[in-house]
Amino acid sequence: MTEKPWSGRFTANTNSFVEAFTASVDFDQRLYKYDIAGSIAHASMLAKIGVLTATEVEQIIAGLVEIQAEIERDEFNWSIALEDVHMNIETRLVQKIGVVGKKLHTGRSRNDQVATDIRLYLRDEIDFINNELVHLITALNTVSDREAETIMPGFTHLQSAQPITFGHHLLAWCEMLLRDKERLFDCKKRVNVMPLGAAALAGTSYPIDREYTAKLLGFAEIAENSLDAVSDRDFAIEFTSVAAILMMHLSRFGEELILWSSAQFNFIELSDAFCTGSSIMPQKKNPDVPELVRGKTGRVYGNLTSLLTLMKSQPLAYNKDNQEDKEPLFDTIDTVKGCLRVYADMIPTMQVNREQMLDATQQGFTTATDLADYLVRKGVAFRDAHEIVGKAVRYCIDNNCDLSKLKLKILRQFSSVIKNDIYEFLTLEGSVNSRNHIGGTAPKQVRSAVQRLWKKLELDSHVSFLDFINNNSDLTTIDGIGNKTAIKIIEDRPYKSLEDLQNKHGVKLAQKWLIAFLKI
Repeated sequence: MTEKPWSGRFTANTNSFVEAFTASVDFDQRLYKYDIAGSIAHASMLAKIGVLTATEVEQIIAGLVEIQAEIERDEFNWSIALEDVHMNIETRLVQKIGVVGKKLHTGRSRNDQVATDIRLYLRDEIDFINNELVHLITALNTVSDREAETIMPGFTHLQSAQPITFGHHLLAWCEMLLRDKERLFDCKKRVNVMPLGAAALAGTSYPIDREYTAKLLGFAEIAENSLDAVSDRDFAIEFTSVAAILMMHLSRFGEELILWSSAQFNFIELSDAFCTGSSIMPQKKNPDVPELVRGKTGRVYGNLTSLLTLMKSQPLAYNKDNQEDKEPLFDTIDTVKGCLRVYADMIPTMQVNREQMLDATQQGFTTATDLADYLVRKGVAFRDAHEIVGKAVRYCIDNNCDLSKLKLKILRQFSSVIKNDIYEFLTLEGSVNSRNHIGGTAPKQVRSAVQRLWKKLELDSHVSFLDFINNNSDLTTIDGIGNKTAIKIIEDRPYKSLEDLQNKHGVKLAQKWLIAFLKI
C-alpha cells in the first residue's frame, strides 16, 4: 500500500475503491508542466527567504526538470494511489533526491498549488485559442476579399430579404469572432492572478515573498484574500461562459454551412476531405464537420452549467467538490480548440457556387426596398412608398414576374413619379452598390472592411506577443529563446511596447522572436 503524504493522523488504510473514486490523476496529469513550473518558482522563493539553501534549491530544480523530461518521454509511472498530479510529482522528486524533496511543500498547500496550476494552464490555453481564432478569422477574411462581388440573398426570418455580397456575409462572422477575441482577452485578466501563498486557506507563517513568485510565474496580480484565493473558480466559469458564446457563434456558422450545402440551396460545396458518406445511400455527401460543431456546442453549454452548479452551494474555503472543476474545463478547452481548427482548415477549401447564389437572389423580390427608397428620393413619404411597393409586389406574384422585369408603363400605374432611371436601382448590382457606406454590403466597402481587418489582426498580434512575453512562464517555445535568454527576458519584464523590448534586447532579436511567435 502506498504511503499517503497525510497518513500520520490515520490508523487505517484507504479503501481501495475510495482511493480510485477520489483520485484525479487520470485527468489532472495534463497540468504537469504547470505544476513543475509552480514548484520551481516556489522553491526559488523559499531559497530567497532562507528556508532552502542554494544547494537544496538547485537539487530540487534539477530533479523537477528531470521529472518533466520523464513525463514528456512517456517514462513516468502515474499512480492512482498518489491521488493527483501534485503528489505523483512530489513523490517522484523525493525518490530522486531524497529528504530534500520533502522540503519543497514548505509554506504551501495543494489548495493553493492546484489553483495556481489551473490558472497557469488556462492562461496558456487562452493564448492558444486566441491564435486559433486568428487563423479562422484570417481564413474568413481571405474568402471575403475573394467573394466581395459575389451576390447572394440576405435573409431575415430565413426569407429572402435584400441582395448582399457573400464577402459581406462572411465579414459578419468575423465580427462575431472579433468580439470573442475581446472577451477572451478580458477574461484572461482575471485568470492572471496568483493564488500561490494562500496555503490551505489562511496563508502561512513563513515570511514568503509572493511578489517574487508572481514575477517568476508571470502573474500580473496577486490574490488579495487567502480564503478566496484557494476557493475561487470564477475565472474557470467566466472562461467557459466566453467559450459557450464562441461555440454559439460557431454553431450559427455551422447551421448556415449545412443549409447552403444542401441541394435545396446549393450555394456552396464543402471539400470531400471534410464530409462523409452514408452506409446505405451511395449518393449522400454529409456535412459532418459543421453538424458536429453544432452538436458540440451543447456539450460546452453543459460544462458551463456543471461549473455553475458545482460552485453554487460551497462554503468558504476549499472543498473536495472543486476537484470536479477540471474535467468540464478541460473538455471545453479541447472542444473549442478542435472546432476552431477544423473550421479554419475547412473554410479555404469551400467551393462557392456564384451562379446559384445569383439565381436565388433574383427570387423573392429582394430589390423591393430599393424601389421604396427610390420613391422616397422622389418625394414620396416612406409609409406611402411602402404601400405602393407592396401593391407592386402583389401584382408580380399574381403575374409570376419580378419587379425588375416590369415595364415602365406598368410601374407607373403604381406611382407617377417613377421614371426610366428606376431600372438602375432594381438590378441586383445596383442594389448592392448603393449600400456604399461603412458597414454596407457594397463590394467597395467589403474590400475596405477586409483591409481594416488585416490591420486590426496585425495590431492584435503585437499585443498578444507582448502579453506572451510579459506573462508566459515558458518563453522557450519561441524559436531562438533559450533558457538563459528566457531568464534575462523575465528579469527585465514588463515591456510596455515592442519598441521597449527592442531597446532592451536589440531590434533584430525582437523582430526574430515576433516572427517566430506568429508562427506558433
